Amino acid sequence: MSSNWQQNEIVIVGAGLAGLFVALKLSPAPVTIVTSAPLGKGASSSWAQGGIAAAIEKGDTAFAHAMDTIAAGAGIVNAHIAHILTSQAALRVQDLLSYGTPFDRNLEGDLLLSREAAHSARRVVRVKGDKAGWAIMKALISAVRTKPNIQVIEGYTAKKLATKKNAITGVHCWAGKGQHLFLRSRNVVLAAGGVGALYKITTNPEQANGEALAMAAKAGAILADTEFVQFHPTAINANADPAPLATEALRGDGATLINKNGTRFMAPLHDDGELAPRDIVARAVFHENREGRGAFLDCREVIGADFQELFPSVYKKCHDAGIDPITQPIPVAPAAHFHMGGIHTDAYGRTTLNGLWACGEVASTGAHGANRLASNSLLEAVVFAGRVAEDLGKNSLFSTSSKQNKKMKIEIEETIETVILSTHRKDIKEMRELMDRYVGIERNAKGLRNALERLTQMADKHQDHLTLSNMLTTARIITISAFMRKESRGGHYRTDYDQTDIKWAHRSFISLEQAEQTACNILNSDKGQAQ
Repeated sequence: MSSNWQQNEIVIVGAGLAGLFVALKLSPAPVTIVTSAPLGKGASSSWAQGGIAAAIEKGDTAFAHAMDTIAAGAGIVNAHIAHILTSQAALRVQDLLSYGTPFDRNLEGDLLLSREAAHSARRVVRVKGDKAGWAIMKALISAVRTKPNIQVIEGYTAKKLATKKNAITGVHCWAGKGQHLFLRSRNVVLAAGGVGALYKITTNPEQANGEALAMAAKAGAILADTEFVQFHPTAINANADPAPLATEALRGDGATLINKNGTRFMAPLHDDGELAPRDIVARAVFHENREGRGAFLDCREVIGADFQELFPSVYKKCHDAGIDPITQPIPVAPAAHFHMGGIHTDAYGRTTLNGLWACGEVASTGAHGANRLASNSLLEAVVFAGRVAEDLGKNSLFSTSSKQNKKMKIEIEETIETVILSTHRKDIKEMRELMDRYVGIERNAKGLRNALERLTQMADKHQDHLTLSNMLTTARIITISAFMRKESRGGHYRTDYDQTDIKWAHRSFISLEQAEQTACNILNSDKGQAQ
């Protein structure tokens, strides 16, 4: 194994929307971004279809947007954080416009807005119907490429944080067949995405495998709300991995959910029908499929012949799967989509470790509570990425005297590290199936304990393999947190505790040490076995 090290003022792990936005906002300070994939590839941000939510329509307010966010979060949203999120939304949209994002406009030049589930107004800014994430990322990548102070190291995956006395000292990264790079820094920003790839059915790329959460936990950081995983109700059911997404904007424009008998099954379940909160719609779709009635998104009447023009990404995904959405209902199934939990941060992205910040999906700010409001994910990424950069700047933690990083020539054996090694594919497959079956849309004590027992056996087996160890650490923490929350709330649904309990109307926090002790208690308890 060859090894290199580099001294850095600021290291950003991850090159999705949050990571790139932090880097741009920090200019002209020297910044190093490390990413496992080339810019624009492997980032969940690029796959986001719906858009970014902001109260910019006449009559709409940031307060109303915050109230919708709090309501969707099922009683555990941090209200202060929600108001920060929505009050800065319009400013961040302007930032994205200044970087060249071509948001849709009407003939008068005003931004076009759509409505999505659980929003009380039309406030979602889009690009060509369903290409918002791709367009935003394209604009930010172009801006980053022009900045001489931003160094991008592609092909290296961060796998371990270095610490000393509860403070960050750097990041260990690997590429190719074991080539090691140590980025020495006292200021590290984790912006490495979510956990969707821990599940068998997901809309996320394989890089969203929870490693960053495990890195932070192993270094001593506190995690929050890890039991809350959001499942998107309308992934295209075409046996693809990852599952292609049929954006919620389709339902916002009037598409309906039907079963194979043509019956709209959401209307009797919720006053908002297809625009009910995602957890409710996802469970309804799950039940229709489980009962053999099937679930389909019917766009024929409201979108029809304009489908390819209005929603080109979804149209292509359907076409690739042999589905004509103009004349056929789209078969759909729920898929792991977004993690409301993550590394616990404050309003400026500070974690419980000195020198470590987190933003984007890897962080848990408290903005989403138990159930994220549609199109708040991209918004949260830019709002809190901006605040991370502000915090780094106001504390004078770095010098802006250098306009450019000292570049280091790095030779790697492969362009992208193979995250899932062929020799371990069987274990990865089993882990993803366990998470889907027992820690998915519906959970109970017996299933969660079964999952935890097997995941623990696998973790013991692979403790010396960093990638698998990290993935299994995060999977186990999610499972443990789900076992401990004995109620149903938002994205967390327990069939054995199917009601929301006021005693659990609070966020959850856990360290790796606490998780390990809890796991021992669960697995060694006769009561736990009986459940």
